[in-house]
Amino acid sequence: MAEAHDSKPVESQAAPASAVAAPKKPEAKPTTEALGTEVSVARRRLIWACIWGYLGVNLLMFLRFFFPRALFEPSTIFSVGYPSDFNIGVDTKFQKDYRVWVVRDPGRLFVIYARCTHLGCTPDWKPSENKFKCPCHGSGYDSDGINFEGPAPRPMDRALIKLDATGKIIVDTGKLFVQDPTTGRNEFDDPGAYLVV
Repeated sequence: MAEAHDSKPVESQAAPASAVAAPKKPEAKPTTEALGTEVSVARRRLIWACIWGYLGVNLLMFLRFFFPRALFEPSTIFSVGYPSDFNIGVDTKFQKDYRVWVVRDPGRLFVIYARCTHLGCTPDWKPSENKFKCPCHGSGYDSDGINFEGPAPRPMDRALIKLDATGKIIVDTGKLFVQDPTTGRNEFDDPGAYLVV
């Protein structure tokens, strides 16, 4: 006996070609050899960058040696005006620019170099006390620059002073006159230490 089969056509289970995606290939993972090569290349680049940076900085320092910094100080020779410009007493207007005080006594004019003989600080003129007072260690000087208190071992130095052809006062702080009681040296009465006015 023959069995009857349905004559129904069998539906195809296959999906359309557009819906079927190609199977994905698994991503290739880098091998340890490839990672090691990349790391060693990066390390090598870093080391060379450091070496060239170090050499470059040293080259710049070497070249900088040939262009030394210059300290420009004011001239040691300068004019302070005419003798008639100064009254009896201490004139401090040249202290900031030239580190000197012009002092006029009756019959005499001289220039004190404003440097404490203890450690080289610049004293201040105290007109109310009629004295120079060093702010560093308290040395005191009278209006002639003679020390009378504190650790200063001797009076302040005086600068060379002379008149030029026009009658102006020329001061030279490159030549200083010293008075030192311990050695008996006294240059305050030497020619050039003062002007007669």
